[in-house]
Amino acid sequence: MEISSVTSPRMRSDHLEKEGLKETHGENFELESSHDATDPNDRSHSMNALEILREAVRILRYNCSGFMIVLALLICPLSAVLMSSSLIVGQSVVKSLTVRLMLAAETSGVPLRPFIKQSCQHFAETAVSSVICFPLLLPFALLSKAAVVYCVDCTYLKESPVVSKFFMIIRKLWRRLVSTYLWMCVVIVGCVTTFFVFLVAACNVLSAIGFSPDIIVFAMVMMGLVFSIVFAIAVVVCNVGIVVCVLEEVSGIQALVRAFVLVKGQARVGMSIFLGSTIGLAFVTGLFDHRVKTLSYGDGSSRIWEGPLLVVMYSFVMLIDSMMSTVFYFNCRSIAAETSTGERQSMV
Repeated sequence: MEISSVTSPRMRSDHLEKEGLKETHGENFELESSHDATDPNDRSHSMNALEILREAVRILRYNCSGFMIVLALLICPLSAVLMSSSLIVGQSVVKSLTVRLMLAAETSGVPLRPFIKQSCQHFAETAVSSVICFPLLLPFALLSKAAVVYCVDCTYLKESPVVSKFFMIIRKLWRRLVSTYLWMCVVIVGCVTTFFVFLVAACNVLSAIGFSPDIIVFAMVMMGLVFSIVFAIAVVVCNVGIVVCVLEEVSGIQALVRAFVLVKGQARVGMSIFLGSTIGLAFVTGLFDHRVKTLSYGDGSSRIWEGPLLVVMYSFVMLIDSMMSTVFYFNCRSIAAETSTGERQSMV
């Protein structure tokens, strides 16, 4: 089976064991092309979201065993915690925060329509579960994303993933991974906080002017659409930033800036990937909420056996999303390199 031609950086460890492997490549990871740059058949092109999905599926089929190990050991525990987080957190805390949010919304002139109440409850559940589960989620989130990037890179290089080599890479990169992940959290929280500040300010202004509740709701919907676009781009940049952190010599805010530069010309493709993954995760989460959190049918038979199946489905969507983000990075990097080469040639 052939994997389509996308330039892939070669990941190598810098401190290898004395008897097994020797130190051959200095202190940092090198970037090497896995294909001959002079090959006339190697042509970079802008892949759309569907082509990136097909590429991810081809990679999954090529190295199925490695990705299934990552799925079982890292992504499934993460998915189980994420999907059952509302069952773990205290409902009294969630209710208290929901009431506070609804009071703040009413004070700002927002009409308490049913979807506003549901949004407040959903945001309260997400905020409380994130704070409580963050220490448990962090190791699995970092290891799973790094493992997917490593497996994709090995697939492009026609190599078999080695567990010992992966853990040597993690031992070298864990500070960079944590730094980048924390900056990702700062960016996401900053986007959400900015949105709520502008939303409350706009609702206060419209209410003070004397606009009707329907106009205020319409303004909220329009601001929500704009925020969705900005939030999608931020998430895409953050996902590519983790890939940059693993494969390049940057971390933290520099990795996110590098990711933003790469994604800048391919934002539409990144948003399509984000939309597809979000729909898939939301669908599985909805099934879990509807069929598992309500523990019985009308006749009393249990639904809880469906939980593990839905966790596996959720994990598979997360795996494909991480693989697509990695392939998207490779494609953006190839396009950037080709553009830079074309500019140099035109100058000459």
